[in-house]
Amino acid sequence: MKSKNIICDEKTDTCDVKEAIYTCPMHPEIKEHKLGNCPKCGMALERDTPVIQNTGVKYTCPMHPEVISDKPGSCPKCGMALEPVTIDEKNEDSELSYMSKRFWISTFLSIPVFLIAMIADLYPDLLPNNISMSYIQWFEFIFATPVVLWGGWPFFVRGYNSIKTLNLNMFTLIAIGVGAAYLYSIVALVFPEIFPPLMRDKNGLVSVYFEAAAVITTLVLLGQVLELKARSKTNSSLKALLNLAPKKAHLIDGNNEREIPLDEVKVGDLLRVKPGEKIPVDGLVVDGKTNIDESMITGEPITISKKSGDKVIGATINKNGTIVIKAEKVGSDTMLSQIIDMVSKAQRSRAPIQNLADKVSAYFVPAVIVSAILAFIAWYMYGPEPRLAYAVVALVAVLIIACPCALGLATPISIMVSTGKAALMGILVKDAKTLEVMRKVNVIVVDKTGTVTEGKPRVTDIISGGKINTDDIVRYGASVEKVSEHPLSDAIVQEALDRKIELLDVSDFHSITGKGVSAKVGDKKVIIGSKRHLEDFGIHFEEDTKSLISKYQNEDKGVIFIAVDQEFVGFFIVEDPIKQGSKEAISNLQKMDIDIVMISGDNKITAENIGRKIGITKVYADVMPDMKMKIVQKLKNDGNIVAMAGDGINDAPALATADVGISMGGGTDVAIESSDVTLIKGDLLGILKIIKLSHHTMRNIKQNLFFAFIYNSIGVPVAAGVLYPYFGILLSPIIAATAMSFSSVSVIVNALRLKNIKV
Repeated sequence: MKSKNIICDEKTDTCDVKEAIYTCPMHPEIKEHKLGNCPKCGMALERDTPVIQNTGVKYTCPMHPEVISDKPGSCPKCGMALEPVTIDEKNEDSELSYMSKRFWISTFLSIPVFLIAMIADLYPDLLPNNISMSYIQWFEFIFATPVVLWGGWPFFVRGYNSIKTLNLNMFTLIAIGVGAAYLYSIVALVFPEIFPPLMRDKNGLVSVYFEAAAVITTLVLLGQVLELKARSKTNSSLKALLNLAPKKAHLIDGNNEREIPLDEVKVGDLLRVKPGEKIPVDGLVVDGKTNIDESMITGEPITISKKSGDKVIGATINKNGTIVIKAEKVGSDTMLSQIIDMVSKAQRSRAPIQNLADKVSAYFVPAVIVSAILAFIAWYMYGPEPRLAYAVVALVAVLIIACPCALGLATPISIMVSTGKAALMGILVKDAKTLEVMRKVNVIVVDKTGTVTEGKPRVTDIISGGKINTDDIVRYGASVEKVSEHPLSDAIVQEALDRKIELLDVSDFHSITGKGVSAKVGDKKVIIGSKRHLEDFGIHFEEDTKSLISKYQNEDKGVIFIAVDQEFVGFFIVEDPIKQGSKEAISNLQKMDIDIVMISGDNKITAENIGRKIGITKVYADVMPDMKMKIVQKLKNDGNIVAMAGDGINDAPALATADVGISMGGGTDVAIESSDVTLIKGDLLGILKIIKLSHHTMRNIKQNLFFAFIYNSIGVPVAAGVLYPYFGILLSPIIAATAMSFSSVSVIVNALRLKNIKV
């Protein structure tokens, strides 16, 4: 049964069911509708986007993420085994099981072949007198044949496909090398008389290389098994995220409550969450209060207080209270699903540096084949007797050791590990290009509200004019503001909730844009707003009150005045607090020689005061959204690599213009799609972390490329026999196969080090 995806069009408000797409992790441009192998590199295809609900296993190629298939197989581009992309804790790695079975059976058959061949070559006196070399060769043929033809069959299929599609890759070399050794040995075994007399021994037999063909096949299988096991660790971040999702939810159905599977939860359902349980889906608290551990989203092990009206995120942990939530987002719409989707896409994307490896591979394989042919000709024409045997050994050794699998893995494997690590820290990276560019950023533009500050003003002080007490000021003020749409009204209402003050009924409500509001609270007329608003109603202020007002305004604090029955009674001090960590992040970024520029729609005094508090000297004030984009563009025109950090809504034009757009997450409304990087916790320290991770990742990729090139650079000439005339050194095909297999593993092990770095 093929897996389907539901794809919706927001413009037409219609949905359609589409087949899932499979892609190659190494070559994201490969897109297939069914499982198979990457046509470029031969790796197994993986599904483009893993999902929480299991909709059927899909496969893609680790080297070509664009190659997608609904069944196991080989990448049509590179021949590598396709890998499952529908990450699920129940999902077994079929390719790993497939290769492991072939490896163990091939090992069981190859060991006696290898031992007999070594004894016959090095210690022939140990063999029983009644066993001739002819019997030994037939014994090697019988045991080696299932290894080569069955154990190595996937490599021959991939090699054939690579030649048929003209996408030459490492399996091209393996198939030709092993095939040449095996076919040569069969001809030598069955028709020894066609070989020159100097190649035959006293019994008329010609040396065979069944043990080399069998052992090489087994070693390549070992390399594939080790590679698959190591590569599976790179999916640990996605598996960890998937494991966060609870399996069931407690549905409230009228007066009854029943447990249902998570995928049966619908938008609007009421769900009860008990202490210690995970929040099943994104929703709104409608009853109860508790503390919730949101570390899986923010990366910080701090519990957040939640009460009626607060939003909660699926998969976070309810610590100590029973709550009832209303489901708002389910399935693929939840925050967790969006995170998994973004991480998966980032892991399958291509970094610009990968183009270098692709270009090298495109010329490398044909060059190796030519080198192998030249080595064969040179040995056959100028080598010692038996020349043909030496020529075959050189041909096979060059083809095997030059397999560029490590080169293809060098970049994608590091990207997969680093993007997964970033996700577990609460940092979502959209693609590999972003991760590469981030280390080059030398100017960061930050928006003030919601980025440097919390973007949620709160009441810090209540100053009474002496007519009534502060609780009554809050009661009158919050009763009026609860029906107001002004951004600062929520701060006053929240103050009343925190003080547990009961609000009063309001009538005759009026609002004057830019000034304030007025209303009747009981039999009293309440006026709230700016100083000018109150003065328009004929309310006057004493001189000492005016000086106190000026003091707070000069400290960059908002002042909201309140009058009751035409008498000034006090004012609220409202402040948008600076986010914890902003000052530390700015300081550390500046130490990295990164210029920080702050832009704000606030007035110059307010913006510069905030900048001074956190150490930013370059401040643009009174900036409208379109001007933010122009400022970013000007910085780019000056030759800078610019990152822009904003809330992802009114900063969207500037985010899109910057080299890297960074969205500050805000609960379930995080703007994942509007930026290149999303900081779920929403503080500037996340920028510092992603820059450090970018540096570590690119350094790791360069190390991987070195490991890949060094094996081939040293191995190919030695395998071709350049050292033989001087030192008598000729690389055995078996040693060549060992080096080739472990070159890939060394690259993967090096990439996995990224999981443990400190940023």
